[in-house]
Amino acid sequence: MNYEEAMQYIHAVQWAGHKPGLTRTRTLLAALGDPHKRLKFVHVAGTNGKGSTAAMLASCLQAAGYRVGLYTSPFINRFNERIQVNGEQISDEELVRLVETIRPAADAMADVPTEFEIITALGMLCFAEQHCDIVVLEVGLGGALDSTNVIDPPECAVITALGMDHVKELGPTIADIAAAKAGILKPGSPVVSYGGVPEADAVIARTAAEQNAPLHVVDFSKLTVEGGDLDEVTFDFDGLNGVRLPLIGSYQPRNAAVAITVLRVLREKGWNIPEKAIRQGLETVRWPGRFELLRHTPAFLLDGSHNAHGMRATVQSLNDRFPGQKFVFLLSIMADKDVDEMLELLLPLANRFVTVAAHTPRAMPAETLAEHIRVRGGTAEPAPSIEAGVARASGAGRHRPRLCVGDAVLLRRGAGSVSEDLPSQSLTRQLPRRGEPLAGRF
Repeated sequence: MNYEEAMQYIHAVQWAGHKPGLTRTRTLLAALGDPHKRLKFVHVAGTNGKGSTAAMLASCLQAAGYRVGLYTSPFINRFNERIQVNGEQISDEELVRLVETIRPAADAMADVPTEFEIITALGMLCFAEQHCDIVVLEVGLGGALDSTNVIDPPECAVITALGMDHVKELGPTIADIAAAKAGILKPGSPVVSYGGVPEADAVIARTAAEQNAPLHVVDFSKLTVEGGDLDEVTFDFDGLNGVRLPLIGSYQPRNAAVAITVLRVLREKGWNIPEKAIRQGLETVRWPGRFELLRHTPAFLLDGSHNAHGMRATVQSLNDRFPGQKFVFLLSIMADKDVDEMLELLLPLANRFVTVAAHTPRAMPAETLAEHIRVRGGTAEPAPSIEAGVARASGAGRHRPRLCVGDAVLLRRGAGSVSEDLPSQSLTRQLPRRGEPLAGRF
């Protein structure tokens, strides 16, 4: 088996058509010797901010001297990003070997495991074999029935900012969504919650009490943002002052406050995490695709906002970093998202839109999305492909900043999992990373 064959096997069984549940994951892991039972975890759920928070936690724990596994979704450039140890992605060779190890057990199951369940097993096996001291484990969808929820009580459970998303799977109210996310809480295991949504907060508090899980709600009154530009944002939080965070979204200091609170809870449990390690980890963290600056002049940013809640945060970041400016948006949105609300947020900042559609049944057609924009008085041009859209957005408005935004823009070809929003190599390979020359990239 080579790498391409391994990828083909992983993606061959899609999430759609399977009922959520933990039985398949438990059965598969049991056949592999229950590698997850040899690991300690920080378990991270939420609507928005969970990936950024997970990356911050992993960076800080590594700075403290621990061997740290990081399990995330989606990926931006390559699948391997989803499974990392001390910041290093799983190698192609190791991934192939692990797929070959897992395949006989998966194929022998009467109820075939889903794509995400196979990936979760891959991560658990990798982290166990790599003797990770601790794993930062991001859920795929929800929490209660997410395949990552097979773990024993974690060192800490984390619930980041909550909003309305995946209502078909999680329920139509914020209380329903909170209940699904709170499903990761386990007996006696401390939990850190972003808070700020009373209906959701009540559900989390009740669940924590039922599980005898100490609840820590982040005290954002102790957070002060000192300033921000296109390279970093500086903040103080609860005695940790002058932190220079390279993630420039205006919302990132709040995610950092969540991470700091978690790290201090871990310290109370006996983990050796000095304040200098927290600072070092935050000031060196990397998390692509989240209000990521790819070029300074004219600015070109990449952001994977995929729901109205996240789009509000993106708009706030645009207003903070580019006051009074209009943008060229390269935009794609899933048809099952709140398209109208997301557009209402973006239209006041738009000079024009270039719309594209990902290669997934969930994507709204580019022309349909463009028409949604036109009827609201905006200027929109549909592009026949992601590559064409990047070229058109790059050439439009020579001096205007550009933002590549939306969940479907970041979907890879052939994405079939509704448990997560998967990014596209075809897009990100067209875009320069920060510090790279633009010439020849468009």
